[in-house]
Amino acid sequence: MNNLQVTTNPEVELVFKNYPKLAREKISMLRELILEAAEELEEIATLEETLKWGEPSYLAKKGSTIRIDWKEKSPDQYAMYFQCTSRLIPTFKFLYSQTFTFDGSRAIIFQMEDKIPKEALKNCIKAALTYHKIKHLPTLGI
Repeated sequence: MNNLQVTTNPEVELVFKNYPKLAREKISMLRELILEAAEELEEIATLEETLKWGEPSYLAKKGSTIRIDWKEKSPDQYAMYFQCTSRLIPTFKFLYSQTFTFDGSRAIIFQMEDKIPKEALKNCIKAALTYHKIKHLPTLGI
């Protein structure tokens, strides 16, 4: 465990406050998993929490951006988004096709009632947070 420093854009809290209660709980749980995963990675000293496209986003120095969001047009689901040009989602599909539901090459989609397989999702988060260090590895080292 390291002493992770998180810098947070105050506008992120406003986005969380504007989610309906259940969506806020689910998105908050994804946020906690991202922070936990980052804390477990020795090579990550700082994590930036900001907004990209109006969505809570997480960036580490050698990583690929992770975004999380709930959208009114799909009220029964929420998602964790990854850079679609990376090898992240194709690798996650290869490893976790029976575990997660995917949206193309950009997101893992969760239904509100889903029980989240936290360890598998943390593996995905860690791969994204260290992506530029591990992108040459088969299955990104997972």
